Amino acid sequence: MHFLYNLLVTLLVVLATPVFIFRFIREEGFGRRLRQSFGFIPEEELAPVLQKDCIWLHAASVGEIVAASPIIKEISHELPDKPILISVVTSSGYDMAKRIIKDADSIIFFPLDLPYLSHSVVKRVRPSVFLLVETELWPNFLKAARNFSIPVMMVNGRISDKSVERYHYMRSILKSMLNTVEKFCMQSTIDAQYIIRLGADVQRVVVTGNTKFDQTYTNVTHEEQQALRQGMGIEDSVPVIVAGSTHPGEEEILLVAFQKIRESYPSAKLLIAPRDIIRSEEIVNLAATYGFTGILRTKFSQQLCAQHDIIVLDTIGELGKVYSIGAAIYVGGSLVPKGGHNILEPAAHGKPILVGPHMFNFKETYALFSGRQACVTVYDAETLGTTFLELLNNEELRLTMSQETFTIIEENRGASRKSVMYLKELLGRIN
Repeated sequence: MHFLYNLLVTLLVVLATPVFIFRFIREEGFGRRLRQSFGFIPEEELAPVLQKDCIWLHAASVGEIVAASPIIKEISHELPDKPILISVVTSSGYDMAKRIIKDADSIIFFPLDLPYLSHSVVKRVRPSVFLLVETELWPNFLKAARNFSIPVMMVNGRISDKSVERYHYMRSILKSMLNTVEKFCMQSTIDAQYIIRLGADVQRVVVTGNTKFDQTYTNVTHEEQQALRQGMGIEDSVPVIVAGSTHPGEEEILLVAFQKIRESYPSAKLLIAPRDIIRSEEIVNLAATYGFTGILRTKFSQQLCAQHDIIVLDTIGELGKVYSIGAAIYVGGSLVPKGGHNILEPAAHGKPILVGPHMFNFKETYALFSGRQACVTVYDAETLGTTFLELLNNEELRLTMSQETFTIIEENRGASRKSVMYLKELLGRIN
């Protein structure tokens, strides 16, 4: 099975070569990512961690970086002598790591999980431990960790329903991967049950909670809020509605709902942050078909854009702070069947949160917030517009939801510290 996996991965890389070449030519910065993905990591990038018993933490993209940020802060506090290496898969994850994680000694792109490549990079770095964020299980990399006797630990572990089904097709490889992991720190009892069902040793599985409850990178001062408003030309706009991580099919629903809001609040503004930034121009054009003037966040000019209705956020790593200026928040990927996105970022600001019914990727968090009336479920443009108006018209309801949200956040803090305590225990056993 491992042979078949290597054959398939190698074939996929070969077939993707034309895409690599196209992106190398057209996409700024892709060459650096591609070189590092094939193991050509410059010496200066690794110098702070090379052969220094570093802690290597792998977080695939933006969401995992957000989850990793409080863990890294806790590691720096508890293990100040340990250098920290972070690896990511995506460019957005890399940019986010550079933006919000100041305690890392080195940030690189993760090597492709090709035969021999993982072995050579692990041999070169020789970390003291390897931390996987959420469900980043890579057969060749974990095999290299076994070969060099490097302990592996999963932090903020999360297993989606789809992942359970997908991993069943990798049974023989999955068993050796799971046996390599010394400790599974899972977000919830459901995630713990799923990883055990897949074959993890029950003695190695613990529930530590969701580290995203501990994140502080979105903290915003009043002055920073004012700067955000000024930077988008909405200083005097009331109310501001924020829609984060939207997908195709959701913007149309939002625009119809916003038409309804504008009937009661003519000065209202809608800020849309698409999940894929590449769609930003498309959304500006879509807004025009509904009679709205849209602008890109990066193209805003006080002189040229004095009149606008909608701002499209085409930046990376800013949404978490932008949530702070919203009167109410819609979190995307949920009115279309994408599984939803992280509601803890707007929750950190005590905001009333609206989501669609498709929250299966965040089922535990969604159940917690909706069960305590800190999150409202909508189903279409009609219920979205009506619910927004109900919240905007009822200050007492907004305050009640805000207070309950802050209470939930406070009750669930501490996952990062628990995870690092298990890390210290693991490092103590091997030293």
